[in-house]
Amino acid sequence: MNAEPGGHGAASASTAAAIALRRAKRQALGLLLLVTAVFVVTSVVERGLGLNCIKAMAEAAMVGALADWFAVVALFRRPLGLPIPHTAVIARNQARIGRNLATFVRDKFLDVPSLVSLIRRHDPAERLAQWLTAPGNAAQLGHQATRLASAALEMVQDAQVERFIQKAARTLIGQVDLSRALAAVLDTLTHNGRHQALLDDVLAKLIELLQNEQTRTWVAQSIVAWLKKDHPRTEKLLPSDWLGDKGSALLARALESLMADVAANPQHALRAQFDTAVQRFIERLRSDPEWAAKGEEIRLWLQTDATVGGYVQALWLDLRGALQRDLADADSVLARQVGKLGLWLGESLAGDAALRQSFNDRLERWAEGLAPDVSAFIAQHIEDTVRRWDTEEMTQLIELNIGKDLQYIRINGTVVGGLIGLVLFVVSHVGEIGRVVLGG
Repeated sequence: MNAEPGGHGAASASTAAAIALRRAKRQALGLLLLVTAVFVVTSVVERGLGLNCIKAMAEAAMVGALADWFAVVALFRRPLGLPIPHTAVIARNQARIGRNLATFVRDKFLDVPSLVSLIRRHDPAERLAQWLTAPGNAAQLGHQATRLASAALEMVQDAQVERFIQKAARTLIGQVDLSRALAAVLDTLTHNGRHQALLDDVLAKLIELLQNEQTRTWVAQSIVAWLKKDHPRTEKLLPSDWLGDKGSALLARALESLMADVAANPQHALRAQFDTAVQRFIERLRSDPEWAAKGEEIRLWLQTDATVGGYVQALWLDLRGALQRDLADADSVLARQVGKLGLWLGESLAGDAALRQSFNDRLERWAEGLAPDVSAFIAQHIEDTVRRWDTEEMTQLIELNIGKDLQYIRINGTVVGGLIGLVLFVVSHVGEIGRVVLGG
């Protein structure tokens, strides 16, 4: 049996069980030796009725002790190493034991009625609510979450994660037709005029931007810069700063008026032109070979470009570093958020009977749906595990756990045998005993 040690506690328990088993064996053997000695002594000395009775009791007790010793030993090994049929029962039936144990666990512990009954009997939603709302438990949940996250980060190697992310990203990108995918997204966004609402928001933002004093100053400066660059002689003759301010105000008013008209009129010609432009763009994305080729070019670039790979690597390293810094902090954001989530869940369950019932009902449905597959998997695992165990180690383990009680069976067999010997002696010598009693 290739079982790993269960830690210091398990080792201590195993040692204590071994000591108790040895003590029980010594007691059973000591009692057998005692009745054997009594039998031998009573067999060689001059006997009367009393000694004959003692000898009969010792003989029967010895037989009972030997019979039970044989039965107990035959469970685990061949008595005295002799090839006696129907001995070493556990070792010879290892596969059947594993199969029967697996069937028992599957049919009696993991069957759907048992699991559903367990859920209904213990009300998991109520118990979960009580635990989560108990002082300190939500914080403990957050602390455990940080421990798990830290352990996961320690187990993960950066190179492996980077390769996985890059491979997953490249595989995903390789399955996407960028041109058609973008067309599908835009088609969805423009369905039933949804893009017009977006246009309204854009117009509102542009009007707000044009009314901003900094924007008007920038437009005025741009006009002056244009005059100086493209019309330097004209700029020297004209008041360029004044023209810039006036031009900026005029341009802003004109644009504001146009956008206000478009925003206020759902049937404005510019809206129709916007619709036409969007639909033309979507159609080109769907059917234009040039756009399809460009999309393929972009896709190949995303799959093979070293810069993209470097970006993915840097992204993972930044994410890992941020997680490590947070997890190392006593006041971890992750711990606090998990704790808050746990407390919220507990309070929600505690204050809502319908939610608790829904939670339990869902658990029952999960049990009904998952129990057959899970129980079959666990049963197969038990059967395979028992079959793989080393036969000698399995026998020792079973004997270590139940052998103490079996040694008491030997002791009880010795005592019961002696009592049977007494009864048989009395029955067979009833006349002689009667004469002794009456004579007395």
